Amino acid sequence: MTPVLNKALPEFEAFATGGVKFTPQSVLGHAVVLYFYPKDNTPGCTTEALQFRDHHKDFTKAGAVVFGVSRDNLASHEKFKTQLGLPFELIADTEEKLCHMFGVVKNKIMYGKKVKGIERSTFLIDAQGVLRAEWRGIKVAGHVEDVLKAVKALKKAS
Repeated sequence: MTPVLNKALPEFEAFATGGVKFTPQSVLGHAVVLYFYPKDNTPGCTTEALQFRDHHKDFTKAGAVVFGVSRDNLASHEKFKTQLGLPFELIADTEEKLCHMFGVVKNKIMYGKKVKGIERSTFLIDAQGVLRAEWRGIKVAGHVEDVLKAVKALKKAS
């Protein structure tokens, strides 16, 4: 079931770095930023992860938890997280369940071939588990600041 703006997220579970089991229930009481990215250790994804890292204290202060999501496995995520000093967990969606649920799997052209890839996208869920905002097909520059503004606005509204 695809999440819908201003509706509660459907139940699901996913496994993240640090031995964390993520479910919408497990994060109730906190706003959640779920950002989907194509692949660990690639230039755009590294830049995006570093920007979320550098703003992590601001997200925490605003009452939000951040999770990165890609199709990479937990071993790859643990390495990526350690290399970059990421203070948040990364969800391993190796079977693409979350990617399909959130509709971020897209056909892309890479080196002249059609491939299925992840469209860089971010979703903001409020403290009650309701999807409040989504950014799809984003460019990395300035994106994290936009998400942080939305988190702060959400906090003010509650």
